[in-house]
Amino acid sequence: MLATAVSSSVAMAQSPTASQLPEIEVIGPRDAAIGSADSASEGALERDAFQSRPKLRPGDIVEAVPGVVATQHSGDGKANQYFLRGFNLDHGTDFSVSVDGMPVNMPTHGHGQGYADLNFLIPELVSGVRYRKGPYFAESGDFSLAGSASMDYLSVLPAPFAQLDLGQNGYKRMLAAGSRVVNDQVWMAAVELMGNDGPWQVPEDLRKANAVLRFSQGSKARGFAVTGMAYKSDWTATDQIPQRAVSSGELDRFGSLNPTDGGSSRRLSLSARWHDDNGPAGRTNVSAYAIDYRFDLFSDFTYFLNNPIDGDQFEQTDRRRVFGAQASHSFANRLGGLAGELSFGAQWRGDRIGEVGLYDTVARTRTNTVRSDKVSQDLVSVYGQQLVGLSDRWRAYVGLRGDALAYDVRGREPNYGAANSGSGDDAMVSPKAGLIFAPAAAHELYFNVGRGFHSNDVRGATIQTDPATGEPAERVPALVKGLGSELGWRFQPSERLSLTAALWQLKLDSELVYVGDAGTTEPGRASSRRGVEATLRWQLDGAWRLEADAALSRARFTGTPPDGEGNYIDNAPERVFSAGVAYENGPWSGSLRLRYLGSRALTTTDSVRSSSSTVLNLGARYAVTPQLTLGLDVFNLTDSADNDIEYFYASCTSGEVASGACGGGIDDRHIHPMEPRTLRVSARWTF
Repeated sequence: MLATAVSSSVAMAQSPTASQLPEIEVIGPRDAAIGSADSASEGALERDAFQSRPKLRPGDIVEAVPGVVATQHSGDGKANQYFLRGFNLDHGTDFSVSVDGMPVNMPTHGHGQGYADLNFLIPELVSGVRYRKGPYFAESGDFSLAGSASMDYLSVLPAPFAQLDLGQNGYKRMLAAGSRVVNDQVWMAAVELMGNDGPWQVPEDLRKANAVLRFSQGSKARGFAVTGMAYKSDWTATDQIPQRAVSSGELDRFGSLNPTDGGSSRRLSLSARWHDDNGPAGRTNVSAYAIDYRFDLFSDFTYFLNNPIDGDQFEQTDRRRVFGAQASHSFANRLGGLAGELSFGAQWRGDRIGEVGLYDTVARTRTNTVRSDKVSQDLVSVYGQQLVGLSDRWRAYVGLRGDALAYDVRGREPNYGAANSGSGDDAMVSPKAGLIFAPAAAHELYFNVGRGFHSNDVRGATIQTDPATGEPAERVPALVKGLGSELGWRFQPSERLSLTAALWQLKLDSELVYVGDAGTTEPGRASSRRGVEATLRWQLDGAWRLEADAALSRARFTGTPPDGEGNYIDNAPERVFSAGVAYENGPWSGSLRLRYLGSRALTTTDSVRSSSSTVLNLGARYAVTPQLTLGLDVFNLTDSADNDIEYFYASCTSGEVASGACGGGIDDRHIHPMEPRTLRVSARWTF
């Protein structure tokens, strides 16, 4: 829209008798509202709702989704750790993320299933965030059981700009971006360079380079865009450390037990999107993408437990190319005399993984191959959904989705590679439905139900022998289904105020996953989760905006637990609360945000629990002139000594091995501390 308006204005300005077209501001998607939303837990956030928030890392942008928590337990080049709806989502399992139409989650990944690394994201370019929770809609596919978030990039920037950010602990970032409009053609480009050492005793030495180039042509009614992205980062990591070493004074909270941990990541992508909004004929969207991805990670979580001489460091690698295409069409129709809308689509994703491996290492030098595989997998999906208006107050939808997965695993490890090779396929049909009732103009009630799924690492679907022990290993299903339902309410008396509440539940057939850190599979049990959520969005006046989210969850395994175990799902969040106030008036703008993550079980018996964590962040901007804007971000304003993540397992340090105190391992909390109070300043010059 902006490109069309700008080009038209330039052309008309050449004629002295022509009048100027009014300026059009692109602000991204509007939030879900009464009459357009089909569940209480879906929404779309405009740029102002998340751009004003201080973001310690690029992946923190997903915390704009109510109830989502994004933390980190290693170096900042690694994907965030996510929590949502009673799930410790690890690095993305059961939470689907896409950027500019391309999936971010990686199946059969070297570090963990569904790995979603958002460090290539440039938050200043994001036009909006759309989100949905639960498996209630036909277009939601793999990794969407807990929820999904999609982000789009701007095609046109209001003006070119250059920005410099500086902060404590060696933080520095440079960003330059701009766009050029010629008739209906638009070029947009951005380049980002960043470095950071962090508060760690072993400097993180993060080095990141990022670039985006986009060409688009057309209008809101019809057009296309081609986008290229390039990202590369290298870092040294401080992984989680044992609490006992910190409590005894042997190790500083920001210390490390292996200064050679760390990694590197590279992502190159080319994508194209085409749309046609042809009025009565409906809307059509077609897109395709190709991604080249490389990943190396060196980690050490147990120190000297398994190898008292050389240590337990291991390397995880991933080399892959990802190809995909998707098309969708929707149009207004009539069903039995009732007005409705039919939408349908098809999706294909193919992962060609040249190497996905697990290796024992010493100071990043390989000493043993645990697993090394070449994997090919294809997921083909089709879906359809019919929405119908039953009356002025009632509407409903039904949907159906079909997914078929085919895979081939070729093991290259000499001892057990051949035994763990194989091919196979799996398929699943997922029905969806929803009923919406508007009892009054400002209220809407929702009932949603649907079946969804997540895929497992396909190496776990072909495995026969545990590569670490040589013992028989239990296979996992390639696709695991889940059934979810939700009862919700939305209150929206005006565009300034929105309140939602939802009661939800989700049942999974199995928590079976392939464990990348160990190179084996762990047979789990069926599980059940349920909870309640509430959100508040309130524009108090022209300057002040208030936001608040609360989520309570209960996650349990079902059935009789094995001896020595309980039914708690370890590290499943139980209480999440966040609140924020934003101010924008004249040259001043700012945001103050609080996030609370409550205590949670660290063992299945609930015998050990994590501590809670609370963080308060502040961001402020002042426009000195129309061209120059200065900014200040303060992260962890209260200098809280809480932890970003906690685990409970057995480990041994070198000192414990030398003293003979190790035995079979010492069970303990392992923590990664929240970064202390950190200040960053910025200056943006708009041309």
